[in-house]
Amino acid sequence: MNLFGVMEVSGSALGAQRQRAEVVAANLANAETTRTEEGGPYQRKQVVFGTRGPQFRYALASSQAGSSRIRGVEVRAVVADPSPAIMRYQPGHPDADAQGFVAYPNVNPVTEMVDLMSASRSYEANASAVGVAKQMISQSLDLLR
Repeated sequence: MNLFGVMEVSGSALGAQRQRAEVVAANLANAETTRTEEGGPYQRKQVVFGTRGPQFRYALASSQAGSSRIRGVEVRAVVADPSPAIMRYQPGHPDADAQGFVAYPNVNPVTEMVDLMSASRSYEANASAVGVAKQMISQSLDLLR
């Protein structure tokens, strides 16, 4: 893989991790939302990643070089977590059912913070990889002068 391929892969991962962090932030922001437009409590969202092929501009160069393995990462979907809502007994709450239970989102703040830390560290690692690739390209150009 050439240095531009490294930048392509790391750049796609930067975007995917940014979107993951946004989804986690939305989960944390809605951790106490008991009523949504769809009805019922907010449902925790999860990001599904997948691989993607090379971008068109690099596909020709990589196929000529004999390597078509340049891949990146993309967000395939943002899906709702199927785990059930958390039921709390609060008979005075406006969203309480007939038995006095309120359905709260299936969001665990500890899990969300771990996901956020993971997304942040992955973002930092990919940003470092882009920086190193840029430095290597710059040094290569300096050698050619």
